[in-house]
Amino acid sequence: MDASTPAREVFMNAVRVLLSTWPVLQIAVDNGFGGAFGQQKAEWMMDVVGKYFYENSDLVPSEVEDYISVLLDQEFNTEVDDGSLAQLSQQMCSMFSQCQQGATEKVQQTLASLAEKNSGRAKVSVPAPSDEEESEEETEAMECDAAPSSSQATALPSCPPAKTEEEEDGWTTVRKKK
Repeated sequence: MDASTPAREVFMNAVRVLLSTWPVLQIAVDNGFGGAFGQQKAEWMMDVVGKYFYENSDLVPSEVEDYISVLLDQEFNTEVDDGSLAQLSQQMCSMFSQCQQGATEKVQQTLASLAEKNSGRAKVSVPAPSDEEESEEETEAMECDAAPSSSQATALPSCPPAKTEEEEDGWTTVRKKK
């Protein structure tokens, strides 16, 4: 986008960049909090948040924060308590004000630096085990299904062995022995 780009386009792009680089929304989409259509919900959210500014006059950051909070809760079953939503809302309000005053170049510079900072976002991935034997050993070590032997039960007086009984409906209930 160049200097002649209309302020509305610059601001709508700013909302898209801010929301797409916001870790909370990234986590929600990456982990399927929004269901099968999480990515589409995020894109829709970017559009409606941008339009929200133009449909309401004199928005303050707390109103934007409340609006985004409701969207996150309804669409992604996500609540934000880390303070980042307040910062995001403040940034959006500031950029909206700058665009309204014609300072679109400043907004574009801010977005460019933000995109640079977030280009190296870390992705979490689980490495594949080097060989199956190692993986099987780890799995066996982590299994806790085996019942404790009588020597283990006497060695741990604070942890009496559990008593299991099958209910009429097929469920198994585990109770501590008294």
